[in-house]
Amino acid sequence: MKKQLFKIYSIFILIILITSCTDTLKNKAVLIDEIIDVKTNFAPDKRVALFAVTATDDKGTYVLRGESNLPEAVDHLKEDLKNKNINFIDSIKMLPSSKLNGKIHGLITISVANLRSNPKHSAELGTQATLGTPVNVLKQDGEWYLIQTPDKYLSWVDHGGITLLTTDEFTSWKKASKIVYTAITGSSYTVSDKSSQIVSDLVAGDILELIADENDFYKVRYPDHRIAYVNKSEASIYSNWLQQINPSEKNLVTTSKKLMGLPYLWGGTSPKGVDCSGFTKTIYFLNGLVIPRDASQQVHIGKLIDDAKDFSKLEPGDLLFFGTPATALKKERVVHVGMWIGNNEFIHSSGQVRISSVDKNAPNFDTDNLNRYLRTKRLINTTDKTILNLKENPVFN
Repeated sequence: MKKQLFKIYSIFILIILITSCTDTLKNKAVLIDEIIDVKTNFAPDKRVALFAVTATDDKGTYVLRGESNLPEAVDHLKEDLKNKNINFIDSIKMLPSSKLNGKIHGLITISVANLRSNPKHSAELGTQATLGTPVNVLKQDGEWYLIQTPDKYLSWVDHGGITLLTTDEFTSWKKASKIVYTAITGSSYTVSDKSSQIVSDLVAGDILELIADENDFYKVRYPDHRIAYVNKSEASIYSNWLQQINPSEKNLVTTSKKLMGLPYLWGGTSPKGVDCSGFTKTIYFLNGLVIPRDASQQVHIGKLIDDAKDFSKLEPGDLLFFGTPATALKKERVVHVGMWIGNNEFIHSSGQVRISSVDKNAPNFDTDNLNRYLRTKRLINTTDKTILNLKENPVFN
């Protein structure tokens, strides 16, 4: 009798264990699906949104770890888990980090800051940001800061390229009068004399706080409080420039040609060097429009003009995209972008900024890019909210 009772008891325990194991595996599968679903919906592009969350099983209770700068995504995940009766402990670190002590805003403080994929100088150059660019500061790692630029790009900047600000300090900066540097390259000086000591180099698009107007110079303040003088012929009052800029076909082409011969630089988005999408981004920025960083992002904005090599439809300023089309087994890959300038030609950064033609009889015919042409998109005169018009979006003011 005892043997039979023991056997029944053993079978009962085994059933409980199997059921418990099955429930655990089921919950784990549900949890993984939920994390993937939230990431897909809230942060499909890790270049512009951070949702790095994992879960570990601790005796039937799942511990959520990782970090995110998307409170709505984390809240959505937790609500879903509650609705599915999955026990969890929230150990997700929300950014900006509390260790920044409220200094969650930043200003780029050098002419061009190199922004990298990881917090070290040997890491890949992901993008650049010009002087005076306001950024969101998310966390610190040694002498490096994880930041998010106005186009939402996430990257790391070293301490020498940024000045940290509290919300009140940042608000004061935004209210201050500013100048924008409009020459392609140049310098600022210690006094109102171009033969005086240089304070730093400058590039087109740099933004500086205006202190005073002194004869042929603007007296300016850097984000790190250096004082300098900028020749008026090389800059404009930002508010005036903002009213005058016009991203017309003519102006886009004129700007692009000012950068002819500029060297190719992977990750470059400034007059110090550009990659292909950094070049198109710079052209549009100097005409008052902030567009996404990479070609694979730029291809999704604007209005489709052509995808059948009918170049008669194109207008100057249109962006041409190149790569490999999608197949049944592979997704489309966009690997290059250039800008149409008319006369069957487009300007692009390939080795250096150059002009190529789609005309087979032209001396600058570009057979390689013609063979991998995908489509053309038009960015000007569209209502795409991904394109930030500086007249409508107070990025610098």
